[in-house]
Amino acid sequence: MSSVARPDPDELLARVEKEQAKSRRGHLKIFFGAAAGVGKTFAMLQAAHERRAENLDVIVGLVETHGRAETKALLEELEVLPPKQIEYRGTVLREFDLDAALKRRPSIILVDELAHTNAPGSRHPKRWQDIEELLDAGIDVYTALNVQHLESLNDDIGQIAGIRIWETVPDTVFEEADEVELVDLPPDELLLRLREGKVYLPQQAQEAIRNFFRKGNLIALRELALRQTAHRVDAQMLDYREDNAIREVWQVSERILVCIGPNTLAERLVRAGKRFAVSLRADWIVVYVETPELQRLPTEKRDAVLRVLRTAEQLGAETTTLSSPNLSEAIIKFSSERNVTKIMMGKPSRRGWRRFVLGSVVDTLIVEAHNINIYLLGSPHPHREEEEKLQLTTRRKEVLPGLLQRSKTRKKGYYLGYCWAVGVTLICAVLARLMHGSFEQSNLAMIFLLGVALIAARFGRGPSVLASVLGVLVFDFFFVTPFHSFAVSDTQYLVTLSAMLIVAMLISNLTANVRSQAKVAAHRERRAAVLYAMSKDLAAAESEAEIVRTAVRHMHVEFGSRNAILFPDANGRIIYPNERSIPESLAGADLSVAQWVFDHNEMAGQGTTTLPGTKAIYFPIDAGNTMLGVLVLEPVNLRRVFLPEQQKLLDTFLRLIAQALSRIRLADQAKTVQLQIETEGLRNSLLSSISHDLRTPLATIVGSASTLAEDDGSLKAEDKIELSRAIYDEARRMSNLVSNILDMARLDAGMIQLHKEWYPLEEIIGTVLTRFGNRTSDRQVKVTLPPGIPMIYVDAVMIEQVLTNLLENALRYTPAGSPLEITAEMSADWVEISLADRGPGIPAGLENRLFEKFYRLREETAQSGVGLGLAICLAIVAVHGGSIRAHNRAGGGAIFSFLLPHEHQPPEIVHEE
Repeated sequence: MSSVARPDPDELLARVEKEQAKSRRGHLKIFFGAAAGVGKTFAMLQAAHERRAENLDVIVGLVETHGRAETKALLEELEVLPPKQIEYRGTVLREFDLDAALKRRPSIILVDELAHTNAPGSRHPKRWQDIEELLDAGIDVYTALNVQHLESLNDDIGQIAGIRIWETVPDTVFEEADEVELVDLPPDELLLRLREGKVYLPQQAQEAIRNFFRKGNLIALRELALRQTAHRVDAQMLDYREDNAIREVWQVSERILVCIGPNTLAERLVRAGKRFAVSLRADWIVVYVETPELQRLPTEKRDAVLRVLRTAEQLGAETTTLSSPNLSEAIIKFSSERNVTKIMMGKPSRRGWRRFVLGSVVDTLIVEAHNINIYLLGSPHPHREEEEKLQLTTRRKEVLPGLLQRSKTRKKGYYLGYCWAVGVTLICAVLARLMHGSFEQSNLAMIFLLGVALIAARFGRGPSVLASVLGVLVFDFFFVTPFHSFAVSDTQYLVTLSAMLIVAMLISNLTANVRSQAKVAAHRERRAAVLYAMSKDLAAAESEAEIVRTAVRHMHVEFGSRNAILFPDANGRIIYPNERSIPESLAGADLSVAQWVFDHNEMAGQGTTTLPGTKAIYFPIDAGNTMLGVLVLEPVNLRRVFLPEQQKLLDTFLRLIAQALSRIRLADQAKTVQLQIETEGLRNSLLSSISHDLRTPLATIVGSASTLAEDDGSLKAEDKIELSRAIYDEARRMSNLVSNILDMARLDAGMIQLHKEWYPLEEIIGTVLTRFGNRTSDRQVKVTLPPGIPMIYVDAVMIEQVLTNLLENALRYTPAGSPLEITAEMSADWVEISLADRGPGIPAGLENRLFEKFYRLREETAQSGVGLGLAICLAIVAVHGGSIRAHNRAGGGAIFSFLLPHEHQPPEIVHEE
């Protein structure tokens, strides 16, 4: 039976939330194959017939038959959605009709060729994006895909087949599919189908056999398809094991775990693990478990482990560092999580009674690591390891004298703990002496145990062990009869002293472990706080300069280094940033090294195998498929950068920086695209309006002028006057149109300066009505102003333009002879001026759109203008600090009203006597 453990509550909650989100989406099934002609579409249609037989609503969105008779036969009994016809460069293209599919909303829809590129003018550029929208709408989708269309395999396919595949699908679409069915066909059978014309037409088939459909290509493509399917099955198996909290290893695919330690055998283990993984064609992982004892190792030994881990990465291994007080427990847990089938490690270093009493990791793994094969590697010479240790120590003493000084400092702190152990034991003895006679001896023993706990919490295991032994000896010497002797008169005291020593040792060990774990937890908490602070600051950054300043500052605090972020110019050449005012920034980086890192997407510089002679370390800032820049870091200590935990922190920093830069650049691109769309829309609207609204008056002017020019004396005087008046009216109309366009341009550019003065409102309204003259003669225009209304502080010419445009709009869109009303109301802070009519009113929801540039309510109106009149009103009122709105009037009609601020008191008029 499989060993089943209780799932972690947090993991269970995350899994439930993921399942809930997934349940709202449609299910995607991909029929996957190595090449065209293996039968993906045929298998998809057969599956559709099976679902239809289960009374499910199945339709065909789009299926490419490529002239295959058997495929056409399967289509006959299924409902087929009519394709969308798109005209492109004189050709009508058949595309999938996404809107029709969403409106039809079947249970399952078949959409062939997942990697297809849609015709220009479609909602999405790629068909897989259409399918994503269908899935979001809760519709299940069946589709087909060839292995060469996976984005991650693009370069490999190009190398194999010698051609570039332009239509690709992101791997995430394939990975997140609910079901993938492999449709496989041996290369010989596929070539036979190709020759028989069952894949392409005969002429195309011969061309395909000579190029893409060569047998070697088909074999390679088939292997890639099988591998992709196997990887997916492996991932599903791991998900199942995680969902069901299964810890027992399943022997389904080889995965090797190489366990290294701080010894000279580590490099040999890594090289042997590489050879083993290559021979088995298996994934391999190199792991280093850092226990509390290993955390106290000298710096040189931890650096040696770091070098081995980096060597393993260069050999293609995945490396990881675990922190745990129990080495064997950490290895077993990690092996179970990653489904490791083989573990490689060094032979036990303990021999004889020490191995029997203290045990070994190898023995524990053999007993507890079920279904995992253990491979042990020993030193070829028994004394080779000790000789290498001695040589290494001697060499470091000769080359690195600074390490000796640091070692002396550490030893001084090391001996200080033992001194405190002796001192605290003496203090406990004094306290016990004062309590002797008044308290039981068990209480006196507690005093010594308390001292052991204090020493363990402050100085660790070694001093606490000394305190334990000293405490038992002092207790025996001073407080157990016979006094002042280590002899014991009563045998029961042997049990007491033994128990006291064992309890003291346990307290010492447990307290030291807790102290070590607390130290590890504090480091992790600090790293989490650093990541949170940096991610928070990067999320708030609104420009690349802010991102650079934030990143440089945080990395300086964490790594103690000066650093800089370099970006390429338009030609892809790395240049120094314009922002050089950051105190922590690094100047003088080697641009040639940075350029190499940018071009090759590899780390270089000090401490690496590429250009190690440079003073700084150069890291690529990679955002998936795009190189964004280079981080240059000048470390004060290589260990602060290359320790496993620090390197992971730096990698996370780089990912956060890349994400922030991508976000800013995508936002800028979105703004640019939106601006281009708006600009294009305005240009099209302007051209459309001008072409329509200038053509009519120009036709009238040209016609009237030609009639006058060609007059042979037959025209009457009144006819000439009428033609001249028509020319004048249409020319004035053209002038107004051009004036509106120029006024709008000036307002948008902020080029209009207001000339505010105090004006009587009735005078402004009267001027506008006088200007309209005969145009309002057939209408009743009622003006209602409150008595004693003061003057207003405005640019009178501008406000007259607002009223003129509002009147023009009312005369254009209301029936002839209908009344108009102009009213004004005043408060302490505002003046509201309104124009009301009895026209057809404003359609619901369009009240705000009326004030958009080039928007016209009724396109069929010949005298509609270019749609700038109300937009100009909005701009003028906004310049005055006011607002304008439109709404329907009770009883029919519309009301346009604008508010102007009334900030100052008008000047007093002094009447001279």
